[in-house]
Amino acid sequence: MDAELGDLDEFSRGLIASVADVAMVVDASGIVTDVWLGATFERSDGWQSLVGQPWSETVLPDSRVKAEELVRNAFEEDAAGERREVNQAIEGGGVVTLSASAVRFDDERVVIAGRDLSPVASMQQRLVSAQQSMDLEYRRLRRAGTAYRVLFRVCLDAVLVVRDSDHEIIEANPAAAALLGAPVESVRGQKLEDVFAAGSRDELFTLFGALEAGASPEIDITPAGREDLKVSASASRFRQTGTLLMLFRFWPTDRGQAPELHTRRSRMMAVLEAMPDAFVVTDAELRVLSANAAYCELVQRSTEQTVAGFHLGRWLGRPGVDLKIISASLRENGVLRDFSTVIRGEYGQTQEALVTGVAAMDGDLPCMGFSIRTVETRVIESDSGSLLPRSADRLRSLVGRVSLKDIVQESTDLVEKLCIKAALEVSGNNRAAAAALLGLSRQSLYSKLRRYSIGD
Repeated sequence: MDAELGDLDEFSRGLIASVADVAMVVDASGIVTDVWLGATFERSDGWQSLVGQPWSETVLPDSRVKAEELVRNAFEEDAAGERREVNQAIEGGGVVTLSASAVRFDDERVVIAGRDLSPVASMQQRLVSAQQSMDLEYRRLRRAGTAYRVLFRVCLDAVLVVRDSDHEIIEANPAAAALLGAPVESVRGQKLEDVFAAGSRDELFTLFGALEAGASPEIDITPAGREDLKVSASASRFRQTGTLLMLFRFWPTDRGQAPELHTRRSRMMAVLEAMPDAFVVTDAELRVLSANAAYCELVQRSTEQTVAGFHLGRWLGRPGVDLKIISASLRENGVLRDFSTVIRGEYGQTQEALVTGVAAMDGDLPCMGFSIRTVETRVIESDSGSLLPRSADRLRSLVGRVSLKDIVQESTDLVEKLCIKAALEVSGNNRAAAAALLGLSRQSLYSKLRRYSIGD
C-alpha cells in the first residue's frame, strides 16, 4: 500500500484500495487534502495538483453539483454511501469519468472513493459497434433473402427444393405447383418420387445415382396423374446450415403444354395495368415501350400509344441530373430503390416522386422497368429564405433547387447533430464520455450543444 492518505490506518487504506481506483480525502470545507492512486492510474503531477483545491472546482461544470452533494451528504449518516458519476478534470491528463461515493472518515474528513468508468465506456462502445455491425449484416441478409424468395416465386421453370437424405420436398414454387396440378401447400412434405408417375421412378433413381457420381444429366419424366404431360428435369446439390439439399428443376418438354404459365403471366400483366402506382417499361435508351394507365394519367396523356416511343426524360427527373444517375445505377447494380425525383405532367404540373427501377439487360430486348409513386414533400424555409431540408431523406430532392453550398452546409449540420445525439445516448448523457467518443474537446462539444439546442 502506498504511503499516501496521510494518517489513515493500514486497514482503512487496504479497504479503500480494494474498492477504488482512486481515493481523495476531502475536509469539511471541501478541500482535497490527500490523493491515493491505484494501479489503474500512473503517478502524475496532475493528480497531485488536486491537493489544496476545492474538489468541486476540479471537476467539470456538469459535475460540480454532484461533487458538492457527495461531500455534504457524507457528513449526514442517512445519506452516506450514494454513488454518482463525476467527470474529474486532470491537469495534463484530460478527463476521467469516475463512479464516486463518499464515506465520512471522522468529524472533519470524508474519503471520496472512485472507480474508473473508462473500461465500461469502451466496452459499451464496442458493444454498440458490434450491434450496429450485426444490424447491418441482418439487413443485408434480409434483402438478399427477399430477392431470392421473389426470384424463386417468379421463375417460370418449375423448381423444387428437396432434402437429399429422404427426398422430402421442403419447398416448391408456383410454377412447380402448376405443372404438378396441386397447390404449393400440398406439394410440400411429399416424397419426390410420389409426385411423379410410377413409370418415372427408374429415371429419377438414375438421376440420383448420377448426382452421387458428380454428374447432372437431364431426364424425361411424367407428373403423377398427368400422363398427357412430359417434362424434362435436372438436379443439383447444395448445402445449407449443415443439411444437404437438392435443387430439382423441371420444365415441359413441349413448352406449349404449359398453358398455366401463360395464364399466370397474363394475370400479372393485368395486375400491372390496374395497379394505382405508375409503371413504365423502357428500352436501354430510356424510350418508353409500354406504360400502365396510372402512368398515362400521371403525365397527363390519354393512352399508352400517346407515350410510347418518347424519351422518359420528357416527364421524369430534373433536367440533366436525375436520369443520368438512374441509368448509371441500373446499369451498374441492376436495381434502384426509392430514388427521390420529380415527375412533370404534359401541362406543366410537377410533383415529387419516388422511383424504384430494375434492369433486364440480358434478354433479346434489353429493357428497364420503373415503378413511380408520388409523395407529399414538406419543405421548411430558413431565415435566409432558401429551401433547406430538415431530414436526411430530403437532401436529394433539393438538387437543382438549392445551391450546393447551402445543401452541404445543412447536411454537415444535420450529420453533426445526429452524431452528437447518438454519442450522448451511448454514454448515458455523460458529456465528457460523449466528447471522447466523438474525438472532440469538452469545450467544442459544449459549443455544439448550445448551437444545436441539445440538452438543457
